[in-house]
Amino acid sequence: SIQVVTLWYRPPDVLFGAKLYNTSIDMWSAGCIFAEISNAGRPLFPGADVDDELRRIFKLLGTPSDDSWPGVSQLPDYKPMQMYHPSTTFSQVVPHLCHSGRDLLQRLLVCNPAGRLDATHALSHSYFSHSDSSD
Repeated sequence: SIQVVTLWYRPPDVLFGAKLYNTSIDMWSAGCIFAEISNAGRPLFPGADVDDELRRIFKLLGTPSDDSWPGVSQLPDYKPMQMYHPSTTFSQVVPHLCHSGRDLLQRLLVCNPAGRLDATHALSHSYFSHSDSSD
């Protein structure tokens, strides 16, 4: 069902109507929540509807193509969208998050679900073993 995740935490694959998905959708949501916590409760992608949500995501991450995400154009609700090239950096979006935290966030918020960190790799990321959060 397309209603599996609250809109603001829904990954692009689900927004494009993917019927088969796995725990990678949870990792996307975890990334959105991690960013929100790092920004004193300000949501990362507070879209008004599916199209607005996709625009907000692509403005930060860039619009995916079949080169960067093989098969994206075959998803049930895929529609060509304006091509965005990332013009904002994660350091601008989550300025109070340390470097290793931004790296973790970038690895969770990957449009192609096959490229997202899984929970095991996320939990072994250097962010969780680093004692100095000022990097």
